[in-house]
Amino acid sequence: MMRTALLLLASALAAGAADQATIEKGQKEEQRTCLPCHSLRIIHTNRLSRAGWSKELDKMAGWGTKYTDRDALLEYLVATYGDDKPVTPPEMSADGRTKQ
Repeated sequence: MMRTALLLLASALAAGAADQATIEKGQKEEQRTCLPCHSLRIIHTNRLSRAGWSKELDKMAGWGTKYTDRDALLEYLVATYGDDKPVTPPEMSADGRTKQ
């Protein structure tokens, strides 16, 4: 019984996670659609829910962004910068200053 419950939980978690090919497509879409207007730092410091990222993508589309694969971009953002992901601290130089 416990084994069956664990298998069902593992299956549910795997189904909810985006596959690697989709993540890679989403990352390429980010490079193509986001970088022309701003740096990746502004994206990568955010931690939003799926609904939050979707709202951001809708806002950017309203400002003229043209997506070729919005779904892959959304999956990438949620998988990599979702509200359940820790914020990466800025890189520091040897003297303790933030790298530019």
